[in-house]
Amino acid sequence: MEKKEMTELQKRQKELFHQKTNGYDRLAEGEETLIQDYCEGYKTFLDEGKTERECVEYAIHLAEAAGFRPLVRGENLRPGDKVYRNNRGKALTLAVIGKKSLAEGAVIGAAHIDSPRLDLKQNPLYEEKEMAYLKTHYYGGIKKYQWTTIPLALHGVVVLENGETRTICIGEEPGEPQFTVGDLLPHLAADQAKRTMGDIVTAEQLNVFIGSRPYGREEGSDRVKTTILALLNEKYGMVEEDFLSAELVAVPAAKAVDIGLDRSVVGAYGQDDRVCSYACLKALLELDNPVRTAVCVLADKEEIGSEGVSGMQSAAFDTFMSDLCDAQGVPLKACYETSFCLSADVTAAYDPNFAEAYEVRNSAFLNYGVCISKYTGARGKSGASDASAELLAKVRRVFGENGVVWQLAELGKTDQGGGGTVACYIANRNIDTIDAGVPVLSMHAPFETTAKLDCYMTYKGMKALYNA
Repeated sequence: MEKKEMTELQKRQKELFHQKTNGYDRLAEGEETLIQDYCEGYKTFLDEGKTERECVEYAIHLAEAAGFRPLVRGENLRPGDKVYRNNRGKALTLAVIGKKSLAEGAVIGAAHIDSPRLDLKQNPLYEEKEMAYLKTHYYGGIKKYQWTTIPLALHGVVVLENGETRTICIGEEPGEPQFTVGDLLPHLAADQAKRTMGDIVTAEQLNVFIGSRPYGREEGSDRVKTTILALLNEKYGMVEEDFLSAELVAVPAAKAVDIGLDRSVVGAYGQDDRVCSYACLKALLELDNPVRTAVCVLADKEEIGSEGVSGMQSAAFDTFMSDLCDAQGVPLKACYETSFCLSADVTAAYDPNFAEAYEVRNSAFLNYGVCISKYTGARGKSGASDASAELLAKVRRVFGENGVVWQLAELGKTDQGGGGTVACYIANRNIDTIDAGVPVLSMHAPFETTAKLDCYMTYKGMKALYNA
């Protein structure tokens, strides 16, 4: 068939218009295999790190295998040195020392490793009508009804009165018991159906079922509770009072899997924001001698405001960077004002089933690559750092030069809602910061989905920035 020449109008439109195209139409030769290989490692990261403590432990395992060691305050650091600092087992900061002085700044990738979940209350265990439950306090923004009638696993630590720490993980291995939160059957749910979405299941109804077998044959109260405590005592040496010094959470028991006949999507719990955490971490672990010092921050508490000693508002990050600067005799403020940070966090992927919540011209799409967000926040950009045009142009240039498939979008319609990231807390330190990350479907649900192409391109983009 004879190919028609473009008209003058078509030529000018090709020159002038911003054309959005599917990432699979822009891949380099062999990249589809790289995408699949990368996501196999990513799925393992998700399964190994369902809590921030587990993420830190697994990230350190990967880091030490790549030649990283704990940072010692006051030591002499040389280009190529690989160091990390574990912040109380809940957050992690790593760095590869660059050839240039820190006076010329660092390149920082910052993500968070906490995700919405059900935390156990400090006095969680109770029995009602010969059924034993654990009381919970939900963590982060969730739709409470989504957490009913799904298999749950218990993760966390218990510190006994004698100071011993016991790690608990029940429900992940084949044959282990799992747990669940109940819901009302539709036959009796006439009143429940009249409630608004936020009240279909209340916070105090998010009680995890944990057992129903009474202890022994003697008559008495709380026999099922006694059975549960006896089992916990036998395996972990704990008594009921030890719940007071425990951090236990209920998380979805499902493993990370491929979604779709074409295996183009990853489905798993906790992809916000472990999908970007893994991208930043893996990109850093593969560096040897970057021009500028490269830093990876895996922060905690983002889902509840980045507060506390392990959150991005903590001085822990400043302390780590100050120790790096002190090793080179560079003032911390001089380093910050010439540094760059990619706040690597997810955004909402356009969902045709809920098109009314999106502004299609400024939405992120699956398979269109890592998504740059000039600003996040809510409504009138509240809580956003709003990156400069110059900074966005720099990221565009680096991504373009390195074959990174990318897109630019914001999170939903202007007055529909919104969300924040750690970007504003880093920008407040006088560090140029911009958001970018993976578009997610069903964000904050117990089972989220991401496109493999977008996951890989976020890693590829972070690696390009580290090497820029």
